[in-house]
Amino acid sequence: MATVGFVGLGIMGRPMLRNLLKAGHTVVAYGRNAGKLDAAVHDGAQRGASNRDVGARAEIVITMLPDGPEVEEVVLGANGILAGSKPGSLIVDMSSINPLVSQKIAAACAANGVEFLDAPVSGGEPKAIEGTLAIMVGGDEEVFKKAEPILRCMGSSVILTGPVGAGNTTKLANQIMVACNIAAMGEALTLATRCGLNPEVVVNAIKGGLAGSAVLSAKGPMLLARNFKPGFKIYLHQKDLRNALETAEANHVCMPITALVQQMLSSLIADGKGDLDHSAIATFVEAASHVEVKVPSA
Repeated sequence: MATVGFVGLGIMGRPMLRNLLKAGHTVVAYGRNAGKLDAAVHDGAQRGASNRDVGARAEIVITMLPDGPEVEEVVLGANGILAGSKPGSLIVDMSSINPLVSQKIAAACAANGVEFLDAPVSGGEPKAIEGTLAIMVGGDEEVFKKAEPILRCMGSSVILTGPVGAGNTTKLANQIMVACNIAAMGEALTLATRCGLNPEVVVNAIKGGLAGSAVLSAKGPMLLARNFKPGFKIYLHQKDLRNALETAEANHVCMPITALVQQMLSSLIADGKGDLDHSAIATFVEAASHVEVKVPSA
């Protein structure tokens, strides 16, 4: 069993940490939010004094943070993880960030004899709780083999996708498809509702065909129940699409559909919906059409 550091104790991070504890690993946790850190310690983690302290006490440190600037600060800051890490240790960033930032952090780690993987995840809070996340990893194959047993405590699919940065590029591809799928679901069910159909019946009729998807199965019922309790927030998905468009621009790739959906998310954030679950992307079309998709009252 390894001693694993964990920084980032939010919606995704806390259940991921719990699964490491369940697997028998010693976990040293740290986060700025005192309440979340107290909760992690209550779950069984050891309390870290700082990011640097976590780096000094753990042979493998996992970060699960909102975006690239936070990862840079936590890993590369003056009191960051890297400042405390010993040569030969490993930092695994499981945040969803710009691939270029992953490569920058990896280079800084390599200069200090520390190994690095980018390993973003998909599946949201439910799969984080179950320990069945899809984990997309970028890095050296031998380093991946070292980290794989730890990652399998949190995910049912753990795949090395290429060198450092490939994990986050794969995650951007995932986020493009998820966001566009939710937006399309919103348009389809808004149309069905306006035409007088029960959208629940429509979902059940089409989910077994080509239009069926994990997105429809997971997010359709949330839309119908008007349940937008966040498993993955709209403002974070907007960040992912922004990173996708920046990566596309750097690589001369045209992504008009992604650009349109990213603008839809920006509008929802401006409307105060940024903290809602990304199933609420569908409400953009509802609002524009003055229709609410829901199961009719009996």
